[in-house]
Amino acid sequence: MERIPILRMGDVLLVSIQVDMHDRLAQTLQEELAERVVKDRARGVLIDISVLEIVDSFIGRLLGRIASISRILDAETVIVGMQPAVSITLVELGISLDGVRTALNVERGMELLASSISLRTQE
Repeated sequence: MERIPILRMGDVLLVSIQVDMHDRLAQTLQEELAERVVKDRARGVLIDISVLEIVDSFIGRLLGRIASISRILDAETVIVGMQPAVSITLVELGISLDGVRTALNVERGMELLASSISLRTQE
């Protein structure tokens, strides 16, 4: 079965989607990512969707659910690399990614997570 790798970088889990997402693969990613957040005690999740050219309503809502699940498990989520067509599609579909921060690329996303995690640690 096709899987999307989840890499650990310190206290952040990095997910780089390099294939077209279909519903079953996206559902599997959600389940595996939730398990890894708990197992690795991750404080952040960075999802790179730069390869995705098309996002349907199911995938869009699933990205929001992944962020909600991660937040409940005490991990911030940042999505990076969103193509303009994908953002337009999400808006047209009325999908709001509440609680999801975005950045242009992986480097900026990691910086955003690092500062967010640092602020939460100081509280």
